[in-house]
Amino acid sequence: MTGSAAVLVRLVAATLASYPLGLASGQAWLLPLLNTVPAYATMVWLLRAGRRRDAVVAMLVWAAALAVFGTAVFALWPAPPDALVLNGPAYRDEMFHWIRTGEGREGDLRLFLPQHLGHLAAFVATSLVTASALSIAMGAVLMNFMSFYVASLAREGVPAAAVALLGWQPWALCRVAAFCTLGVVLSEPLLSRVRPYGYEGLRASVPYLAGAALGIFADWVLKATLAPAWGRWLAGSLP
Repeated sequence: MTGSAAVLVRLVAATLASYPLGLASGQAWLLPLLNTVPAYATMVWLLRAGRRRDAVVAMLVWAAALAVFGTAVFALWPAPPDALVLNGPAYRDEMFHWIRTGEGREGDLRLFLPQHLGHLAAFVATSLVTASALSIAMGAVLMNFMSFYVASLAREGVPAAAVALLGWQPWALCRVAAFCTLGVVLSEPLLSRVRPYGYEGLRASVPYLAGAALGIFADWVLKATLAPAWGRWLAGSLP
């Protein structure tokens, strides 16, 4: 196994372990903290080693692990984990209301775009002032309540095929990938000042910033065009 593969295996294993540990603790705040620590430590270590591309890959793999493990564990946990997932019940209820009625921000550009712009501004600011420590933790919270919603579809009796195909929307995946990339790139200005290393400045990260911008734009376009039909497809499966 190569060194890069071993790093990813350890990160995925730590992410998997964070779910039963966090839920078993009974403390909702502990789960995103346990999710975040191994990912942030891995990212910082790779960046200080001059491996920016590997750091971006690691954060994308981490986000995928959160989606897969979070959804599976929340769906299979013996008791409903509602009280253990920050913002989970509120987000689930909002999404279920949209699926059943078509009402809400999900398919309306005029409603969701201001929210998305606010989230983007907050993420960029916290990434720059905390070397992405806080923004990545915020990302773990977001991934968990999205996973909780998808798991809730399964708990409500939606067929497994529909959950797998429709639970995680493509626009959400674009947004997650973009924010993961931004979290890595925007951590470096402060990281390189706290403990200097061979950082070349944001100019060296232009391809990553461009990719993140493309992901954010794809999120908006796909959500505006596909969400109304997506909701109708899910409405046929949700009891």
